[in-house]
Amino acid sequence: MALNPGAVENQWEDVVISKRKPADTKSTKAVNAAMRTGMEVATEKKYGGGSNAQHATSKNTAKLDRETEELKVDKVPLTVAKAIQQARAAKEWSQKDLATKVNEKQSVINEYESCKAVPNQQVLGKLERTLGVKLRGKDIGQPLHKK
Repeated sequence: MALNPGAVENQWEDVVISKRKPADTKSTKAVNAAMRTGMEVATEKKYGGGSNAQHATSKNTAKLDRETEELKVDKVPLTVAKAIQQARAAKEWSQKDLATKVNEKQSVINEYESCKAVPNQQVLGKLERTLGVKLRGKDIGQPLHKK
């Protein structure tokens, strides 16, 4: 069965669909114009519509408090801080001198001596060798015995 090309052409029609959406639908001018033309207009006020507020903060706060207490990080003990200070004072070094000898910043030495630093085994090892004092394990503050 062969189709007639002229017959197929006559079956199609051009259809144009146009949806016109106003560019500004939020302004009072656009709302008033729509009401004058008789269009259906729905307005509503949203509480906190433009803010970035979090919901259910009380549950999250309690959960965060519990997790924070469990994840407490240990700081340098007072005995280690005192041992560092005493050994440094015995050699008559400043914090900057000690920091230069162990190849660290002076602020790192200050944090160790004020119990604010999180203990790092490499830094403690450098301090032990340089000061000649035990800073880890038992007998903190005792002279380091060289083998």
